[in-house]
Amino acid sequence: MITLRPSAERGHANHGWLDTYHTFSFARYYDEAHMGFRVLRVINEDRVAPGRGFGTHPHSDMEIITYLLDGELAHKDSLGSGETIRRGDVQRISAGRGILHSEFNASETDQVHLLQIWLLPSERGLTPGYEQKFFGDDTKRGRLQLLVSPDGREDSLSMNQDAFLYATILEGDEQVEHTLAPDRHAWVQVARGTAIVNGEELSAGDGAALSDVKTVTIAAHGSTELLLFDLP
Repeated sequence: MITLRPSAERGHANHGWLDTYHTFSFARYYDEAHMGFRVLRVINEDRVAPGRGFGTHPHSDMEIITYLLDGELAHKDSLGSGETIRRGDVQRISAGRGILHSEFNASETDQVHLLQIWLLPSERGLTPGYEQKFFGDDTKRGRLQLLVSPDGREDSLSMNQDAFLYATILEGDEQVEHTLAPDRHAWVQVARGTAIVNGEELSAGDGAALSDVKTVTIAAHGSTELLLFDLP
């Protein structure tokens, strides 16, 4: 079974410095029919104006993943981490029992475009942690590149949840497949372009939940970039 989440039906807020779309309920956007999927709680597509950003604020008991599409994002946190992440970089913060952090567009001239993703952790009150790695476009072309996993396998980032995050970049008539183990579920989020997912056409900003299927088949419809979550 596949259930579509069209881009146009997402929550939206434009604060001037921040133009943001919410796949699931977040901040002032609330829809009881869209509170998340399995352990996936937030997918926000953010565009942040040059030199602007999120001041220091707290998080707890959440696995937070940032996927950079364009631009540069400067990050600082109470663990002492201070990095600027760019396209290809993936950042994972385990908020655990509590963390403070800030995020700002590191450019004074260019917008930054990113996906911020939250997943529920396997346990509450864990020790906070931070990790970042670069995955070049060449590692994603024509294949599903593992970005985040429970145990850091295949040189991926690790997180405190039995979930896997993959990314792919497809061109022309390229196609990839992902097999789901019994009682596993998938979420596909299109970042750019258009793809055919198990026979359904999805465009940028669209998402889809897949349950009770053995295989997720993704075919390019032109040029596309997307994320695939394998979830318990």
